[in-house]
Amino acid sequence: MGEPTADTAKSPKARRADHVDTAGAGAAGADRAGTARTGQGASGPDASGPDSSGPDTGGASRAPGPGWSPGALLTRLRTPRRPRLWFELVLIGVSYWLYSLIRNAVPAQRATALRHAHGVWGFERHLGLGVEHSVNHALDSVTWLIVGMNYYYASLHFVITIGVLVWLYVAHPDRYAPPRLVLFATTWLALIGFWAYPLAPPRLLPGGGFIDTVAVHDTWGSLSQGSLAHVSNQYAAMPSMHIGWSLWCGVTVFTLARRRWVRVVALLYPVFTLTVIIATGNHFWLDAVGGVVCLGAGYGLVWLLYGRWVYRPAPTS
Repeated sequence: MGEPTADTAKSPKARRADHVDTAGAGAAGADRAGTARTGQGASGPDASGPDSSGPDTGGASRAPGPGWSPGALLTRLRTPRRPRLWFELVLIGVSYWLYSLIRNAVPAQRATALRHAHGVWGFERHLGLGVEHSVNHALDSVTWLIVGMNYYYASLHFVITIGVLVWLYVAHPDRYAPPRLVLFATTWLALIGFWAYPLAPPRLLPGGGFIDTVAVHDTWGSLSQGSLAHVSNQYAAMPSMHIGWSLWCGVTVFTLARRRWVRVVALLYPVFTLTVIIATGNHFWLDAVGGVVCLGAGYGLVWLLYGRWVYRPAPTS
């Protein structure tokens, strides 16, 4: 039968105790292995516990969501939506107030502005295109016409510009935002010109022989007359926003209007405005060129921003 082993030498009671201890150790080992596997899973990319090595989605260092990325914001901007009336009224009012405030805050550098005016007038005459003096004197001889032009210069261009904005809002709400942004960009670009190149209008040029039609014909409400002249910058003539705004109105109406006579009037409007600003002695024609440059830059900026021509409807998905 052979010699007894260590196990067989034990009593039956001892062998039963060893069996129980071995089973308990096996169960404990299995529990530890399961816990290890669970802990390893918790440290994976799907973990949500505090010890997770994945990104902390609740912390302050969370990256901005896709809705705030530059691409998403650009897509949102380019998506046509109906403009809100209250927002547009507040935007126009606040923007014009800020524009007037900044424009009138430009230092009134009289000596520099007059020197620039002499330079512009001399350059135009050198080109043989110094027509301002002749137009100013010729139209001043027709009292009713020049008085009407004075009032036009002082106020009507505001009314027409706002009128075109309202028409655009009502008749073409899906195309409203880009043209409106062109108008705003043009206006704000003009502020750079006012700061960089102070320029006196022809009517304030000593020795130029121009007639100040507002002063001669006593135009009520003009910002260049009486006490109002002290709160308005008289040396912010370059560029001419009368031309910038009127040309914007003309291009907008000509592009979107359907009736032929309306489109013709739209094209004539900036031409008439150019006549007014020269006849009243408020601008050189080079100021008008500056207004056209600002408007062109405004169209270019908005074209780049929207990725299409300003008046073209957004592509449908």
